[in-house]
Amino acid sequence: MELAGHRLTGRTWIGELGTWYSAVAPGGRPASALRFDARPFTDPAARDRLVAAVVADRRLLQGGLTGLVPVTDLITARDEIWLLTGEPVSPTVTDLLTRPPGGPRPGASEAATVLAETAQTLLAVHTAGLAHGAVHPGTVVIAPGGSVLLAERGLADALHGRPSVPDRDVAAWASLARGLAANWAVDAPRAAGLFERVAVTATTHGLAAARDALLTGRDLLPSGFPARDRLTETAHRWSVHDEPTRAAHPAPAPAPLQAGRDEEEAVTLLQVPEGGGRTGAAVRFGPGVPAETAAAQIWREGKSGQATVLGSGGERAPRPSRPSARRYRTALSAAVLALMVAGAVVVWLLRGPSVPLAVTGVEVRAPKQTQRCGETITVRGVLTTNGSPGEVRYRWRQSDKKDEPIEQAQRVAAGKTEYVVPMHWRVKGKGSFRGTATLEVVSPVPDGSKISDKASITYRC
Repeated sequence: MELAGHRLTGRTWIGELGTWYSAVAPGGRPASALRFDARPFTDPAARDRLVAAVVADRRLLQGGLTGLVPVTDLITARDEIWLLTGEPVSPTVTDLLTRPPGGPRPGASEAATVLAETAQTLLAVHTAGLAHGAVHPGTVVIAPGGSVLLAERGLADALHGRPSVPDRDVAAWASLARGLAANWAVDAPRAAGLFERVAVTATTHGLAAARDALLTGRDLLPSGFPARDRLTETAHRWSVHDEPTRAAHPAPAPAPLQAGRDEEEAVTLLQVPEGGGRTGAAVRFGPGVPAETAAAQIWREGKSGQATVLGSGGERAPRPSRPSARRYRTALSAAVLALMVAGAVVVWLLRGPSVPLAVTGVEVRAPKQTQRCGETITVRGVLTTNGSPGEVRYRWRQSDKKDEPIEQAQRVAAGKTEYVVPMHWRVKGKGSFRGTATLEVVSPVPDGSKISDKASITYRC
């Protein structure tokens, strides 16, 4: 079957947003196609949000960002909506964790490469005022050239009408680091410890600090970092060993297009500027973007020449001319969206002063069972607020390190009242130990008040 010049090869797998198909682009380059599940589109605004997310993605690529799977088009065909990509979206880290190809399994150097490249991409996305929204092993792709790309940026948030929150990406990246530490770094304890530390750093001091900690800790990694050559071999082995169908059950076949009617049936949803015009302000990478640290610059030098290109050799397939009716619908949708945004701004301006942020409670929860040798103990703190936006600063204290408090900050959004702020406590050595973890709110706190809670842990080795 062909779809907008892309030949679907029949290899399919089920994703969170729909069914993915392996494909071959018009120039013969490997690609992929995603047929979206129809259920989110029962919301009439879902399609417009999806188009906006894809347009933002393409502007990021035009601005020089190379860490995202490039989207070549968003089309509708036979009442189905498809996303076409300029790179294959397999293998993913999930693929390599669940069914690694023949040969040696990825190790700590490959894990560190995945973490460094995804962190750099997310930082660029966040600097542009956007977020990914669905970072997990299933959206981390190993490209044929060994680079690490993120797929499905912004799509889940757009389809489900969720706000884009960079903090969610940071927490997901930290979870990815811990998962790779437990799998690909199982034979490299020093590297696993580094991954655990950068995960904590990400949640406490931000993703940029975590990236720098990872790069400056490269001496703790096995030789070969960054491991793009090994990732290239892994991607090649995967393409050789990949089965025709990767879904647990065969994916439902797409509605066939009649021969000779591909261009007639497949209609782009993206507004393509004519005569080289622009449809809006481009996302820029330059003045105003925070300068990279020395560690990041060292990493960037090692990554030169690895840019992901859109399409095959930078060439784009010619697009059919758009009917005037479709132009009118696109313009009407843009006008309606602009009116909605303007109305929201007016409501925000007229609603009056907001209630100041206040922390109404703190709770600390620790494991009740006795912890064993070498375990990292996770103590969960829960901050309860009055639902106003702002920043809560808080401090963790460990009874064995009273003079070394860990002060952190949590951005809070309007409408949400509960936030989990974990603290990871690693105890080593033989013997017994009973410790206390205390969580204190630094601000906002009323004058003369103290908001805190504590819980105890027991360790025996």
